[in-house]
Amino acid sequence: MKFSIERGTLLKAVSQAQSVVERRNTIPILANVLIEAEGDQVQFRATDLDIEVVDKTPAQVERAGATTVSATMLHEIVRKLPDGALVTLVDDSAAGRLSVEAGRSHFSLATLPKEDFPVMASSEYHSNFSAKAPELRRLFDKSKFAISNEETRYYLNGVYMHVADGEEGRALRCVATDGHRLARIDAALPAGAEDMPGVIVPRKTVGELRKLLEDDEMDIAVSVSETKIRFATPDITLTSKVIDGTFPDYTRVIPQGNTRKMEVDASDFARAVDRVATVSSERSRAVKLQIDDDRLVLSVNAPDSGAAEEELAVAYSDERLEIGFNAKYLLEIASQVDRENAVFLFNSAGDPTLMREGNDTSAVYVVMPMRV
Repeated sequence: MKFSIERGTLLKAVSQAQSVVERRNTIPILANVLIEAEGDQVQFRATDLDIEVVDKTPAQVERAGATTVSATMLHEIVRKLPDGALVTLVDDSAAGRLSVEAGRSHFSLATLPKEDFPVMASSEYHSNFSAKAPELRRLFDKSKFAISNEETRYYLNGVYMHVADGEEGRALRCVATDGHRLARIDAALPAGAEDMPGVIVPRKTVGELRKLLEDDEMDIAVSVSETKIRFATPDITLTSKVIDGTFPDYTRVIPQGNTRKMEVDASDFARAVDRVATVSSERSRAVKLQIDDDRLVLSVNAPDSGAAEEELAVAYSDERLEIGFNAKYLLEIASQVDRENAVFLFNSAGDPTLMREGNDTSAVYVVMPMRV
């Protein structure tokens, strides 16, 4: 195998592959990227047995062939090469070496046989549809902060993507929760997605997917089965197993009867919470909200470190309310708001609080209060 490729193009393909590879591996081949050169393109394939990414990129192929080499090592080498360099990769299968040359730099890397590389079994997908990159990006970006880190509740370690009845009719919906906060985001249902089975997309896959969704003009081909999900652009295909578990009935947690409404400038609110939380104790991170006629007082009282208070003008005309939250949760939810105003709907100091962006009901957040 021998091919030449521009350094920037190679770096983009290799960085996508190496981020899927697990740093610590008991199976040596899983630390490698499979490089396959044929025709006028090269394919880079990496897997951790749960996720597989395949990146196709154009190159000047002199001799077709395939080999596997350390993904991290190759990425580090390419990253350090000068910008605009032409990189030539030559595989010597007899010696078990891959040489990487660019200008006066020459590297010789150990390879492993391509036959040992595990390729993810292809799946029969029940549902195939196409969605715009910005729509998918919004669904996952706005929900992923609420993914649980608790390994014991593994079914919460991802984003639940399914078809649901939204305010505007049938919707493609993403939900994530860790029991303390919840995010529910809707988008218009793409044609062909009507019979899609509900799947839990793992956290790592959500992170890797972000790289496919950078281009606003891109259409993403999505394929879903009971066990796998695939996102594809013309150049990159990301295939992932889904979490084998049942996502809880989240609709029971979303309060329906919260009538006390507070409207506040989202960025002012986030900055004020951030400022007063500076003195909160690391353990509780509690912030108290006192709301009265068009006035919100945020306060923190941490006996060990000090106290802080800040007042904000808000739109609120209900009876006085005192309620406490974890500052981190408030900040994460407030930072999701793209519009100017955040609308909070309260019931009482002990009940979950609902938040949405202005009068947009396609994004709904729930946060549990805490005692302060």
